[in-house]
Amino acid sequence: MKLKALIIVFTVALLFVSCAKSVEYSGEFKRETSGKYLYNPDELILVFYEDNTLRLNWKGGDVEPVALAENEFFVADLYSKFRFVQHPKTKKWYLSMLNEDEEKITYDYVKVGDDYKTPSQYLEAGNYEKALKGYLEIKRQDSTSSYINEWDFNRKGYKHLGKKEYEKAIGVFKLNAKLHPNSNNVYDSLAEAYLKSGDSLQAYNNYKIALEMNPRNQRAERFVKVFKAD
Repeated sequence: MKLKALIIVFTVALLFVSCAKSVEYSGEFKRETSGKYLYNPDELILVFYEDNTLRLNWKGGDVEPVALAENEFFVADLYSKFRFVQHPKTKKWYLSMLNEDEEKITYDYVKVGDDYKTPSQYLEAGNYEKALKGYLEIKRQDSTSSYINEWDFNRKGYKHLGKKEYEKAIGVFKLNAKLHPNSNNVYDSLAEAYLKSGDSLQAYNNYKIALEMNPRNQRAERFVKVFKAD
């Protein structure tokens, strides 16, 4: 079944390649359509042109789609045909993913400003305040989103902790605690990061929260007792 599907995809891709045209993009069109498009709440598609060739940067890879017309192209990796469209009211540019009814225009992926950053980009840059703001907005829209997975953030934090990047680890764990305030695990991790950084008071404060949430947390219990005894 998988082989059959691959054959179909390959055949369709070849069909689009055979339909490829030598498109001459106008300077104005390239200026208007170049830039960042919001693929999902935490991922961008970068559209740019090299001389007269349309290119995309998506998921960290450089893609050369099959040009079908000035405003249409096919991406084999996504098995999808796209069209550049401009909203008649807002005048914003979008990438429209075309379905079988190619006459129906949808506004799927909006073009954002050149200075736009996703929450993960802010996180990578160490701007935890703006990263948190973006992730909270994602959570507001979908509290089960995979982009705010508690364990993913925990792994990121421990990766920094393993490299003794304590400030970064604390930043990630604090963000995780804001996103998942009802999880004792996030406070336990934050406490550990503070402890390893040498801040025993903040370690105590967070171990205490973790212990209140989970009285069976033996590590938190031991630290709280020792800290109080001192």
